[in-house]
Amino acid sequence: MDRIDEEILRLLKENGRMTSSEIGKQVHLSVPAVSERIRKLEESSVIERFTVKLGREQIGLHLIAFIMVQLEKPEHVDGFRATILQTDSVLECHHMAGSYDYMLKVALPGTRELEQLISETIKQVTGVAKTNTMIVLSSMKEEM
Repeated sequence: MDRIDEEILRLLKENGRMTSSEIGKQVHLSVPAVSERIRKLEESSVIERFTVKLGREQIGLHLIAFIMVQLEKPEHVDGFRATILQTDSVLECHHMAGSYDYMLKVALPGTRELEQLISETIKQVTGVAKTNTMIVLSSMKEEM
């Protein structure tokens, strides 16, 4: 990856629908050269997929929270992971070092739905020993 690839990635990150022609004008390459670079970035998994960033507030997801989860034993990991992968409100799940095993980032309409998620989904998973939840008051920066 060189400086031009980095610039192409920056442009696509800002606008995933930007055409190769528009990118080419900004990085001073032909359309075929830009297309080939994008293809190589996809093949090497630098670009995993093209997607849409939704306006959370506009689709009714007004609350963001981080939930730390501690499991009792390693044999409970598979069941926990299966549940999390099927839970739409979980945006991110990270396996952590420290006193908690997992950190979840969730987006929900409000505190009632957060309470339901914690009480009726997460704490019902076999092996969940404890949770700690932090509610986001505001976000200055959210990106990949």
